[in-house]
Amino acid sequence: PCNVRGQEHFYLEGQVALVSPTEDDGVAVLVSSQHPSEVQKLVASTLGIALNRVTVSVRRMGGAFGGKETQAAPLACIAALFARRTGRAIKYRMPRQQDMMQTGKRHDFENEYCLGFDDQGVIQAAELTLAARCGYSADLSDSIVDRAMFHADNAYCLQNAQITGYRCRTNTVSNTAFRGFGGPQGMLTIEAAMDHMASTLDIDPVDVRLRNLYRPGNDETPYGQKVTDFRLGRMMDQLIEQSHYRQRRQGIAEFNARQSYLRRGLALTPVKFGISFTATHLNQAGALIHIYSDGSVHLNHGGTEMGQGLLTKVQQIVASAFGVSTALVQVSATATDKVPNTSPTAASSGTDLNAMAALDAANQIKARLIAFLAQGDVVGPGEFSDGKVRHGDVIWDWADLIQAAYLNRVSLSATGFYKTPDIHFDRATGKGQPFYYYAFGVACSEVVVDTTTGEYRLSQVDILHDVGRSLNPALDQGQIEGGFVQGLGWLTTEELLWNEAGHLISNSPSNYKIPTAFDIPDHFKVTLFQEDNPEATVFHSKAVGEPPLMLAISVWCALRDACRRPMQPLPDLAVPATPEQVYWALSGRKDAADLGRGP
Repeated sequence: PCNVRGQEHFYLEGQVALVSPTEDDGVAVLVSSQHPSEVQKLVASTLGIALNRVTVSVRRMGGAFGGKETQAAPLACIAALFARRTGRAIKYRMPRQQDMMQTGKRHDFENEYCLGFDDQGVIQAAELTLAARCGYSADLSDSIVDRAMFHADNAYCLQNAQITGYRCRTNTVSNTAFRGFGGPQGMLTIEAAMDHMASTLDIDPVDVRLRNLYRPGNDETPYGQKVTDFRLGRMMDQLIEQSHYRQRRQGIAEFNARQSYLRRGLALTPVKFGISFTATHLNQAGALIHIYSDGSVHLNHGGTEMGQGLLTKVQQIVASAFGVSTALVQVSATATDKVPNTSPTAASSGTDLNAMAALDAANQIKARLIAFLAQGDVVGPGEFSDGKVRHGDVIWDWADLIQAAYLNRVSLSATGFYKTPDIHFDRATGKGQPFYYYAFGVACSEVVVDTTTGEYRLSQVDILHDVGRSLNPALDQGQIEGGFVQGLGWLTTEELLWNEAGHLISNSPSNYKIPTAFDIPDHFKVTLFQEDNPEATVFHSKAVGEPPLMLAISVWCALRDACRRPMQPLPDLAVPATPEQVYWALSGRKDAADLGRGP
C-alpha cells in the first residue's frame, strides 16, 4: 500500500468576497477566485437573474493553489443574497480558523500497487488501485481522480497495465483542487513501487528508473497517448553527473556503515506531467486589446493572477509582439464584462491559453497596421521592434504610427481567442490524447536522519527542470523553488489531524506547520533545462506551475532510503513523513505507515 494524506492550501489571503448592488438590478462582485465565470454563474443562479446582470472582477489573489477554483463561489453567493436583501455592499471574509475548518483540502488517497518485473527491474505488468477520499460532495473529485490515474505511470512505460480509480464519498469537508490536481498522489505511488522493486532486486533505484523510462518503441501511455518528447533521459543523465549522484551514493553507504545514530539517504526522481485541462472544453481562452491614440496599450484576458506571474508574462508577450516597452502595456483586472466565459486559471495552463489569446489579438491589430502602411502595395510582414515599425523602406515611430492609424480610421482594438489543438479523450474507452504536451523535471535530494528521535534535516537539493524556451527565467525559477517547497510541506511537515468528534484540530498556524526558511537546505540549486517545446505553444515555452511540486517526492524517497536497514526490506513510510513517522519506520514496524493516524 501507499497511503497519502491531504494538505491545507494555506493561502495567505483567505476566502473573501465583496458584492455591491448595481443600478440595473444586478450585482458587481469583487472576489478572490481562480474562476470568475463560475462565480458569475452561481451568483446569477442564486439571485435568479441572467448572467449579464452579474459582473465578476478579480484584480489579484493572495495565493490560491487550487483552493479558490470552486470554493470561493459560496462566499460570493452568500454576500450577494445579503446585498440584494439590504441594498448595500456586503463583504464576507472568513477568519483563518473557519477557513481551514470549512474549506476542502488536497484529497487523501489510499493506493495499492502490484508489479511484475524481470531480474533487470524492467516492468512487465502493473496493477494500480487509487481510492480518493472526496468528502460529502463531488466538487472536482471526478477529474482529480482521472488525473491521478493519468499520472500513475509518471515517467515509466507500464506494459500490460491496469489502473483503477475510486471516488469515495465520506463524512468530511468536500475536498477540492490543489496544485497538481491528483497527479502527485498518483505519481508518489509508482515512485514508491520503483523503490520497492529496486530494494527487492538490490539494484540502485536510479538505474531501475532509467531502465523503465519512456523511449522510442516503448512510448505509449496506459491511456493511449504517445510520448514523443524523450528529453527526460538526457535530463536524468545530466543531473546524475551534475549532482555527483554516483559518488555520493557510495559515500553515503560508507557513512551509514560507520555511524551508529545518524543515517543519510539519497534519491533522484523524475517528473512527467501532462499539460492541459482533462476536461477538453476548458482548453480555451479569450483576450481583449485596445491601443489608445497616444500609443499606450490596454490588455485584458481571462486569466487570474495569484502570485504566479501570469500578468507579467502575458504583458511581456504583448509588448514583444508590438515591439514596445512593457511600460506601455497596462493589464487590467480580470472581469467577466471584458472577456466572457473564461476557464479557471488552473492545470498549469494560464500562460499557454491566455498568452496565445492575447497574441492572437495583437497579431490582428498588427495586420491592420501593416495594411495601412502598405497603402495598396503588396503587404509584407513588417517588423515591430524597439518602439519602431518598419515596412519596406518606411520606418515609423510607434506613437506616430498609432496616431496616424487613428486619424485614418484604422481599428485599434481586437478580441483574441485560442483553443488548444489536438486534444481529446474518450472516458468510455479510457483512451485518447488528453494532454497537449508534457513538462519534465528531475530532482536529487539528500537527508540526514537522527535514528534516536526520527528528526531529520534536508541537506542538499539539486533540480533540473524543463521550461521549454523560458518566457521569464526569474519567474520560472521562483515557481520551481516554491513548488518544490510546497511539495516538501505536503510530504513532511503538514499534518491534518481530527479529533474523535470529527473536528479538524490542526486548524491554525500554531498547529499546522508549513515549511519555513529553516527547512530550506543549505545547498538548493535549480537549473533551467531550456530546450524549445516541440509543440506550438507561445514562443515554444512550457508550463511551470504544477510540475515542480512533484520534485519533492525525491525527499520522501530519500527519507525512506535513510530508514532502510542493511539486509532488511524497504520500510513503509507515511505521508506526511513527520519525525514521529520516520521514527516508526526506523523501528521496522510493518504497520509503521498507519501508526498515529486519525480517521
